[in-house]
Amino acid sequence: MRTQTFNVPPQEVLTRDSVTVSVDAVVYIRITDPTSSVVQVENAQFSTRVLASTTIRNIFGTKSLHEILSQREEIASLMQEILDQVTDKWGVSVERVEIKDVSLPQQMQRVMAAEAEATREARSKLIAAQGEEKASRCLKEAAETLADTPTAVQLRYLQTLNTISAETDSTIVFPIPIDLTGGLMMSDNQNAYANINADQLAETISQIEKDFSVEPTLKDLSSVYLDGAKKYKYF
Repeated sequence: MRTQTFNVPPQEVLTRDSVTVSVDAVVYIRITDPTSSVVQVENAQFSTRVLASTTIRNIFGTKSLHEILSQREEIASLMQEILDQVTDKWGVSVERVEIKDVSLPQQMQRVMAAEAEATREARSKLIAAQGEEKASRCLKEAAETLADTPTAVQLRYLQTLNTISAETDSTIVFPIPIDLTGGLMMSDNQNAYANINADQLAETISQIEKDFSVEPTLKDLSSVYLDGAKKYKYF
């Protein structure tokens, strides 16, 4: 006999974890014993369809939503085995059972979508945190390496400025490192201080020369002071 196909009407099933789902299935049957299919049952195809609807409710009611979504092939094979055991005495062989669709309520779909989105967001945050941890370790190692050679910090600074200037045509204002100007500033301060002391000393010696010009001894003494100032490079 030829294989016959019929659709099982959509069945509203309450799963083991109290979720309502709608299940569509397709059953493939073949009459193996025409006599039994007429004598043993009034309408073999109708009886098989009703039995398939009942079997769907019984099997899916014992499964959780996760099992239904992840074990569709196993559930279809179990349905085929149960149907074939019952319809065998009717002269009907169940060749195949296919689960067409498992529909969820709209509210449940929104909840599952929100859960999946939260899971993906949590995973992305975890990956970002791991990246930050690895980056901080690399920065620590780089800082320790640069600390051993102070000049490397300045070279890295100039290299960064060169990279920035190569990407875009822009004006970059950056401070001059204190290490380069500290020595010059100290030298200028020392020179200014020396000039101030030299001016004060010269003014004092000139005043001494004016006040004690009549005394050769004191004038000679002022000359000694002046020579001493020149010796110590105040002028």
